[in-house]
Amino acid sequence: MTLIPEIKPNQSIELLKALHILTRDGKLNQDSRRKLKQVYHLYHFIEPLLEEVMAENPEAVLVDHGAGKSYLGFILYDLFMKQRQSGRIIGIETRAELVQKSRELAQQLGFARMQFMHLSVEESISSQDLPQRVDIVTALHACNTATDDAIRFGLQKQAKFMVLVPCCQAEVAEVLRRHKNESFGKTPLSEIWRHPIHTREFGSQITNVLRCLQLEAHGYQVTVTELVGWEHSMKNELMIARYNNNPRKNARQRLEQILHELNLEELRARFLEPV
Repeated sequence: MTLIPEIKPNQSIELLKALHILTRDGKLNQDSRRKLKQVYHLYHFIEPLLEEVMAENPEAVLVDHGAGKSYLGFILYDLFMKQRQSGRIIGIETRAELVQKSRELAQQLGFARMQFMHLSVEESISSQDLPQRVDIVTALHACNTATDDAIRFGLQKQAKFMVLVPCCQAEVAEVLRRHKNESFGKTPLSEIWRHPIHTREFGSQITNVLRCLQLEAHGYQVTVTELVGWEHSMKNELMIARYNNNPRKNARQRLEQILHELNLEELRARFLEPV
């Protein structure tokens, strides 16, 4: 088979076909070439984190929450874990059929240190099949509150890193919409979300602001950047949180103030619940 310049050495052609990055005859078209570029770009952010945790703990565990088809987990295993003798990747997903398909693909590829679990968030936090602590938690395009679930899991498991690409954030926008009339009489800032399209966009933006404050209040240093290459800008935000045991002093206070000012106080339990 002719080598394709974009494919990295030792990368599994069979996996790339299964993920529809390569066509059935092993070729790249324009769309799949863009997909592969996106894969490498995300890997570029996560690889140094894996290097760091495995230098400290060769048996490091990465948990991919809301794994779906485990697209991210498979790529990380193929490009990083496959070349090493230790370390595990665990995909957690609530849809049983996707878990089964991922198990079958991992067995087919010989990815022995990949596991897939059919668990809810609550079950994953208390499950005896998962370690008490994990090193990295990822959540790629976890829809609506699934990103918050991944954060809660990461806080409970004392993860050193969390890598989050949020998606389809509707909960905060819905609360803003429900309390819109009373917000008009409370603050002129309500003009920011007066129109429905602004409600959606502002709700998405403020959701990630609240998540950053939540992580900072728990001792994480948070970096927010663009995940260059994804088609939809509203799904293009990458949050990387590193635990440094140094909570930002006013993070919780700022979080509480924002919830109060924007009439979002019914969401206190989600963002302020102690871990």
